[in-house]
Amino acid sequence: MARHYFSAATFDFLRELAANNSRDWFMENKLRYEAVIRTPALMLIEDMADELPAISPHFLAVSKKVGGSLMRVHRDVRFGKDKRPYKTNIGIQFRHQLGKDVHAPGFYLHIETGGCFVGAGIWHPDASALGKIRDGIIDDEKGWVRVKEDPAFKKRFKLEGDALVNAPRGYAKDHLLIEDLKRKDFIAIAPLKESDVTGKKLLATVADSFVTADPLMRFLCKSLAFNY
Repeated sequence: MARHYFSAATFDFLRELAANNSRDWFMENKLRYEAVIRTPALMLIEDMADELPAISPHFLAVSKKVGGSLMRVHRDVRFGKDKRPYKTNIGIQFRHQLGKDVHAPGFYLHIETGGCFVGAGIWHPDASALGKIRDGIIDDEKGWVRVKEDPAFKKRFKLEGDALVNAPRGYAKDHLLIEDLKRKDFIAIAPLKESDVTGKKLLATVADSFVTADPLMRFLCKSLAFNY
């Protein structure tokens, strides 16, 4: 479906929120938030629900204001020094149906001034999940290398995220794939331009990126014994 979701007004709002990150400002501009952030995001999620089954029927696109694929705008300020109340980006996660939170395998769209991207993979998995992925790499080294070296994947995505400095306990320091075994995140990032986000081909671009990330997602789900 070719249609506009976000606009220049979306990025104007995000820039102004970054400069006026307070509850008073947000409440004064809440109608703008609804018009240029939440409503188009929910429209995109609803349309993505028609695209995802062709990629995998086990990833969910839930178009709800709260508790769905659109991540909340409020920041968790309980434990950090940064007490700014609002996120200055739009985060949309299409997570696996077995996932309980943002640490589940998922596809992702991030919209932020100066930093838009499509993501795929798993971010900050718990120790058990991380161990299963590392063991999956050990058990199928050639399969993991095929994922990384897939021409379409390499052209569009780059593996990023946090990693250990040293080899994880229980894994050989001289293993051929030790740099991947050190990873604490298994996420792939594909940059987007603001013009991609405001253009009519956004849905097609994001869906095509998700298809390109299929080898990674399939490998991760296999390692975790998740259906794909």
